[in-house]
Amino acid sequence: MALMDFTLTVFKNIRIQDVLDVIIIALMIFALLTWFKARASRFVLIGIILLGGIYVAARFFQLYLTTIVLQSFFAISLFVLVVIFQEDLRGFFERLAVLGNIGKKFSSLSGLMSTAEIISQTAANLAKKRVGALMVIQGIDPLDRHINGGTELDGMVSEPLLESLFDPHSIGHDGAVILEGSRVRKFGCHLPLSMNTSRHGNIGLRHTAALGLVERCDAMCIVVSEERGTISLAYQENLTPVPSAASLHETLEQFYIRNTPSKNSHPALNWLKQNTLEKFIAIVMACLLWVAFGYQRDIVRRDFTVPIEYKNVPQNWRMDEPQITETKVVLQGPEQAFRLLDEKTLKLSLDLSAVVDKKREFNLTADMINSPSNLKVADIEPSKIQIYGSKSIYWTFPVNIQTKNALPANLKLQKISVTPSKVRVLISAQAKPEQMKVETEPIDLQKILFTTTLDTKIILPAGVSFPEGQAPKARVLIKVKNKASS
Repeated sequence: MALMDFTLTVFKNIRIQDVLDVIIIALMIFALLTWFKARASRFVLIGIILLGGIYVAARFFQLYLTTIVLQSFFAISLFVLVVIFQEDLRGFFERLAVLGNIGKKFSSLSGLMSTAEIISQTAANLAKKRVGALMVIQGIDPLDRHINGGTELDGMVSEPLLESLFDPHSIGHDGAVILEGSRVRKFGCHLPLSMNTSRHGNIGLRHTAALGLVERCDAMCIVVSEERGTISLAYQENLTPVPSAASLHETLEQFYIRNTPSKNSHPALNWLKQNTLEKFIAIVMACLLWVAFGYQRDIVRRDFTVPIEYKNVPQNWRMDEPQITETKVVLQGPEQAFRLLDEKTLKLSLDLSAVVDKKREFNLTADMINSPSNLKVADIEPSKIQIYGSKSIYWTFPVNIQTKNALPANLKLQKISVTPSKVRVLISAQAKPEQMKVETEPIDLQKILFTTTLDTKIILPAGVSFPEGQAPKARVLIKVKNKASS
């Protein structure tokens, strides 16, 4: 009964963000499962998944010791796993990179069927003549990272071309030929060698190279042995003998069908029809992970000091002191939401467009705070603030030059002026401008040794401001003369 209540509670609290969260994680798990299912290292991945399942169950049932031990294990093993799966991870990310090529042009399936016939017949002919050959048929994964050397060719596949490339007198006959679609892309290429050949007995260098490549990508390799006159097929980390040209032709046709999208069906429908078991496992695992880590069970409350932003102040109005610059806000929500919160981004925006009198009281509400949707504003303190506003008028003041000390004894002041000589400012409608003075910063005349131009600031009296908020630069010219020369 408790489990049923928990399940109902979970469904009631699911948000659209949670659904997207599960979908993204499910897609990531599905991509990993489909990639690793044909890899030799999949057994290591299965073991890790089992440990992960135990860890999820331990967290759910609050098994403290098991959770701590497994957390420590996963923290240490993370670096080890990167080393173990180094090649697989590189291949996985390469597969992700080529997903953007869904809309690229593929060779027609009928043309590929003709290519399969040419390849199988050529392999049979070479086997009869006991001429060694290694042909690589590219799948979806890119091959450039795994191939060394070779010569670009880009020619149509044909029996004469393939037989000439593997002719013992040809300079590239010991290397591999790379077939992409219905074209020969390169020849004389060198492939990586496999380190796991013990289960296949005593095999030659071509077979070892073919195994080395198919252990790293989804290509298919056809190997013709010059010693035994036999044909072998390397695919998905396996090396199997091919009994006849007809059998090879059928295998190649199936390979091309799997790697060529059908024109009569939508790619999305094809994707839905494939790997159904992996999709189901990915969805179940994503849901379990969400329940264990993402489900927001415990509600906590936390206090934050949030700055107040005053915006949309009406033109010709100014806010008088004192102004409240920050407020205390109490947020409540799940612990997971607080982990993702950057408190520096929190602020309370107060719209002052409705200020029409000198004093007005504003209620501070939750919609004024830019808090995340999964956190709720529980309290704001103070909940009300008073804004003191006064209407401003434009007024023009002369800029007075403020000086201190006297010039050196040998100098005589000829002229002192400031640019601008007047400034336009905003003052309160109740202010008395005749009692106000706008001045520059004090200029120490004792430091003046010759005619000088100085940049200085303009100092405004209390209650006076510039219309644009920034003071213009003031430039003071001090022209002096040596008394001895006069």
